[in-house]
Amino acid sequence: MPPFADVLQWEHLPFPKSLRDFQRLFKDDAACAAYLEGAKWPKGFVCPHCKEKAEPFRFVARPTVLRCRKCQRDTGLMRGTVMQDTKTPLTVWFWGAYLVSSMTPGISAVQFQRQLGLSRYETAFQILHKLRAGMVRQGRDRIGGNLARGDHVEVDETYIGGAVRGQGRGPQDQVLVCAAVEVRTRPAKKGDKPMRRGGRYAGRLRLEIVPTRGAKSLTGFVEAAVEPGAMVITDAAPGYSKLAALGYQHLPVVEGNDPAVAEEYLPIVHLVFSNLKAWLAGTHHGRVEPKHLQTYLNEFTFRFNRRFYPFNAFRSLLGIGTNGEGPTYDGLYSGEWKHPTMASHHD
Repeated sequence: MPPFADVLQWEHLPFPKSLRDFQRLFKDDAACAAYLEGAKWPKGFVCPHCKEKAEPFRFVARPTVLRCRKCQRDTGLMRGTVMQDTKTPLTVWFWGAYLVSSMTPGISAVQFQRQLGLSRYETAFQILHKLRAGMVRQGRDRIGGNLARGDHVEVDETYIGGAVRGQGRGPQDQVLVCAAVEVRTRPAKKGDKPMRRGGRYAGRLRLEIVPTRGAKSLTGFVEAAVEPGAMVITDAAPGYSKLAALGYQHLPVVEGNDPAVAEEYLPIVHLVFSNLKAWLAGTHHGRVEPKHLQTYLNEFTFRFNRRFYPFNAFRSLLGIGTNGEGPTYDGLYSGEWKHPTMASHHD
């Protein structure tokens, strides 16, 4: 049994309400390593080299390394994760993942640096963006909901203004973002008062930068984000005109700049856009460079889809982050790193 085995039963504990409470659970690298080990091998260690199932050798000075008793080869718990080859203590990564998953408004790199007591802004920036890079799981399920229950998907697009370092704001900063949000309906109970928006509420969300309002961009986004056969409500933009031919139950709505029509047919996606812009303005003071915008969309989506389950967000963040190495600081800062998206759409 690995040390700090109680950490492996953490799902039975209430989600810590503060970073200090979280730090008591994951007080050192050994406790964090025990959690990673349990996540990788919930039924006990299995050597990835020889497939031996036996208690490995452990090292007090190197808690993230396990040595197989049979083949004598080492296995690193951080190998293949965004934490691979890091010189930053494992506790900092865990505490950082807690902050990212628990702070509802989000967190900036400066706040992240202060909260974790990091001496260099570059370290905070890289850790934060590596965690954000793990927020999109390639091949994730497409949304759609339960058609028999009346679920549908609202799709729309909006422009979000970025900021260019050393320049003012202007038309060159406008980035087109498309959203698809699953809309579900709460069943009315006898005696209940009429519910706002007819009891409709948001399920899962997908957000992505698209290059244009052309058919290849908008239809490509819907194909990547929404399950075929789903009911999809959009405006009457020509870019969505091929959805019915692709197997979607498509309802195009002519808004005509009429707020009443928008409130009737596309209220949830417009609310999402409003919340997104307020979040960007509040957390990042509206100063989001276009080259980094997709990673912030990923973060907003990650938070939105797990807003009722903060502990699942933490576990998901670490689990998703095991799919590969994260970007370097230079790659992030220069814009060479391409933040993960569902697919690429180009007209």
